[in-house]
Amino acid sequence: MELTTVWFALIAVLWMGYFALEGFDFGVGMLLPVLSEDDRERRVMINTIGPVWDGNEVWLLVAGGATFAAFPEWYATLFSGFYLPLLLILLALIVRAVAFEYRAKGKGEQWKRRWDAAIILGSFLPSLLWGVAFANILRGVPIDADKEYAGGFFNLLNAYALLGGLTTLLLFLTHGAMYLALKTDGDIRARARALAVKVGIAAALVAVVFLVWTQVRTGDVGSAVLFVLAALCLVAGLAAILRGREGWAFAGTFVAIAVAVAGLFWALFPDVMPTTLSDGVSLTTSNASATHYTLTIMTVVAVIFTPLVLCYQAWTYWVFRTRIAVHHLPPDPHEAPAG
Repeated sequence: MELTTVWFALIAVLWMGYFALEGFDFGVGMLLPVLSEDDRERRVMINTIGPVWDGNEVWLLVAGGATFAAFPEWYATLFSGFYLPLLLILLALIVRAVAFEYRAKGKGEQWKRRWDAAIILGSFLPSLLWGVAFANILRGVPIDADKEYAGGFFNLLNAYALLGGLTTLLLFLTHGAMYLALKTDGDIRARARALAVKVGIAAALVAVVFLVWTQVRTGDVGSAVLFVLAALCLVAGLAAILRGREGWAFAGTFVAIAVAVAGLFWALFPDVMPTTLSDGVSLTTSNASATHYTLTIMTVVAVIFTPLVLCYQAWTYWVFRTRIAVHHLPPDPHEAPAG
């Protein structure tokens, strides 16, 4: 197998990990105003992702770095053509990270409400825009003979891409609700289980339409198998949450998202960014890749360090595996004493 194919597959794995892991903490962020009735419940929800959200974002950093090093032409065209949506995602992630840190550092309900709004918006925008961006990559964008993006921002706002954005948004909401049902106890747990079913049904319907559309456009037998497997895992997750099996339910949405992303990359290969112009040039794993020497060095580094990162992140999830409820919270130092 050529190293270009190996690194395309590795980048696909990184995006699978990012969407499956960051997806649930995006979902938790968006559900703050939906599943909480007071500040203590909002604190519980934030604490469920507090130890892991920044580690989940490492997958995005590594995916971006790997794309830059392994496929520089792909990276250059992608970040120049998708500049505005990617900038909005970056700003949303920055604001969201600041909000997690600053929310508990001020006094008053208004202070917390403002940072809660930043967490909600910082979770909503990436959830929507990542789907829009990936759908456009699959659909194809105007790339000229010089391998440069020749379109504008509104080229990216087409029906297929917007459906892709709605798909990731609903899947992340479902994934977040499953995670909260798994990681909390009491009223939040009950509300999360009920909401996971409702949002999950909507997510399943929208996802099926998007994946069928993708299959018709660019898919083959391999992508069809992966899409069907993803749909079955999502349905299994919904069935598990109805039976109160939160662990299996979360595993179902986790695998569904990861396998769906794998199917999208399968449908894209060997292109990395197809063109819609008749006289343009599609970027492929061959004409967008770095040199063989570069890919060889990257492979050696990946073989050494990837297991270490995976072990550390798995250990983090194991340490913080217990459920959280309102009665577990210490008193808020900024909260006025009763009476």
